[in-house]
Amino acid sequence: MQTNTILSKQALDFSIFCIENLAIRMKKSPDAIYDALTQKSDILDSYIIPCWDVLHTQGKKYIVDDLEALMREKGVVV
Repeated sequence: MQTNTILSKQALDFSIFCIENLAIRMKKSPDAIYDALTQKSDILDSYIIPCWDVLHTQGKKYIVDDLEALMREKGVVV
């Protein structure tokens, strides 16, 4: 899937935060995580971006745990 959404700066910053922290946790490159969230699934467009305003109020550990669980649920392998 190609991400064509016009984002606010805050949503973009949060998306980058999620990608970078998932990459660190999973010991993968940010490119591989971005691919998993956009090409192998629609998690970026269907969850991270629409829910960023609520998600960003949570702690980093919660966010990364939540995204990892969602990736497992959807069968996304990095």
